[in-house]
Amino acid sequence: MKGFFITATDTDAGKTFITAGLLQVLSRLGYKTLGFKPVASGCVLTQQGLRNEDALKLINAANTALDYPLINPYAFEPAIAPHIAAQQAGVTIDLESIAAAIHQCPEDVDYVFIEGVGGWLVPLNAQQSVADLAELLAFPIILVVNMRLGCINQALLTAQAMEQKGLTITGWIANQAPQNNTVYKEMDCLQENIQSLQSRLSAPLLGIIPNNAEQKNFSQLIDVEKYIV
Repeated sequence: MKGFFITATDTDAGKTFITAGLLQVLSRLGYKTLGFKPVASGCVLTQQGLRNEDALKLINAANTALDYPLINPYAFEPAIAPHIAAQQAGVTIDLESIAAAIHQCPEDVDYVFIEGVGGWLVPLNAQQSVADLAELLAFPIILVVNMRLGCINQALLTAQAMEQKGLTITGWIANQAPQNNTVYKEMDCLQENIQSLQSRLSAPLLGIIPNNAEQKNFSQLIDVEKYIV
C-alpha cells in the first residue's frame, strides 16, 4: 500500500477537491483507492450519526469501501477549530487511534490518501497538531497551496516546518479552484507567484489547478504517473 498525506497552507485551500480528484484519477487507472478524513468539524447530524461533507466526497471518489467511522473517526458538529470542538464534545483526539483506523485498510488497496484538517499546525489536542499526525503516519506529503495574496509566505513557512521534522514532501499543487461556493477571480500575477514558489521550494510543482478545473480532467493537470504512481 502506498499513501500520501494531503495538507494545505490554510483552511478552504482545496484539500478535499485535490484529494478527491487524485482518488478518481487513480481509480480510473485501475488502482484500488481509499481516502481518509480523520478529523472533521462542521458535520451534519443524520440518522446514521454525524457526517462530514468532505469525508463523504472522499468516500464517493474512492473505489474501496470502509465503515464511515473508520474514514472519519473524529466528527464534530460545530464548524470551529477541531481541538475546541473536541473539548466542547468532551472528547480528546487521539492520534494513535487514528493510525489504528487507517491500519484497518484492506490489504489489497493500492493507494491511500489521508486529508488533514485546516493548515499544517492546526491543533488537534492540547499538545499535538496536524503536523504530529502526519509525522506519526509517515506518509509522503502533498502540499496544496491556495493561490491568493499571501500564499508565498504561507507556503514557505509550511514547507520549512515540514522539513524541520524531516518529512518527505512529494510536491506541491497550485490551486485556484473555488472552494465552498466561493467565487474566485484569478490571482493577480499568478504565473509570477508560481515561479517565485518554484524557485524557493525544494519540492517539485505537481500541477496547477485553474479556477475552472473539473476533477475529471485532473489527469491532464497533474502528472500522476510521474509523481504519484
